[in-house]
Amino acid sequence: MDRKDTFGQNIKKEIKNCGLLWLMLIPGLLVLVLFKIAPLLGLAISFENYSSFKGIFGSEFVGLENFKTILTDPYTWIVAKNTILLAFWTLVVSFPIPIVFALILEEVCFSKFKKFVQSVSFFPYFISVAVAVSILSSFVSPSDGIVNIILVKLGFGSINFMAEAAWFRPLYVLLHVWQNFGYSAIVYIAAIRGIDPTFYEASQMDGANRWQKMKFITLPCLIPMMITMFIINLGSILSVDINKVLLMQNPSTYSTSDVLQTYVYRMAFGSTGFPQYSLGTALSLIQSVIAFILVIATNAFSKKVSENGAF
Repeated sequence: MDRKDTFGQNIKKEIKNCGLLWLMLIPGLLVLVLFKIAPLLGLAISFENYSSFKGIFGSEFVGLENFKTILTDPYTWIVAKNTILLAFWTLVVSFPIPIVFALILEEVCFSKFKKFVQSVSFFPYFISVAVAVSILSSFVSPSDGIVNIILVKLGFGSINFMAEAAWFRPLYVLLHVWQNFGYSAIVYIAAIRGIDPTFYEASQMDGANRWQKMKFITLPCLIPMMITMFIINLGSILSVDINKVLLMQNPSTYSTSDVLQTYVYRMAFGSTGFPQYSLGTALSLIQSVIAFILVIATNAFSKKVSENGAF
């Protein structure tokens, strides 16, 4: 029997045994191809002087000219700095909070209270960005916001938080943490509950208290998950939530709130001037390549230091 016949028999056997599973997989594969893989063909725009009238195949090829224009533009480096600082502080503040929350929650003995707290912390994840920003604006409103009311009661002046550039990053990070820490904590709670109970039983027989169990068993067992989540989060170090930024920013905060995504949006879809699709695509490609390099480098470093990696 030749190799072609063997391959054909294997395909028939696979369809017979797992045909229903492959049928269920088809919608997901279609979504992957249509919305993730096919759009990658649009990256050709970054190497062209793209015209929407001529299309991808009819536009003039300019090579790396668009990348040169982007990299020599001083404003590109300003928005890049804003993006890195915003993403850096978001990562530094938001990464440890779900871990601490999961550790504390798992130490709670009352199961009903534990489920209630977990549900309440998870709820903000389902709130739309527009509603979340509206809630934040209400809390920090200079006229009737509860934050400014407390400040005035304490003898301080009222602050227009949403209109001051210095407050944009703290407010963005605060809103991000509030919306996402409950969702992120689920990963760590699941990892904690997956730890072998015999570890805790053995440590209890040796006289370990709850703090020692957490320090010498729980935290070391969470390290692989923490590394994986850190690598995933690091991949978005050059990207922020553009919807949140657009809803929170205003002309008075552009010095800190204008980031790569908003810059690309204005270039490619701005209402003023002629859309610069080629420059916007080139900047997005540079951003993606840098993020990819960071993920690969961090994963390699993690494997070298701790023998743990995401892949």
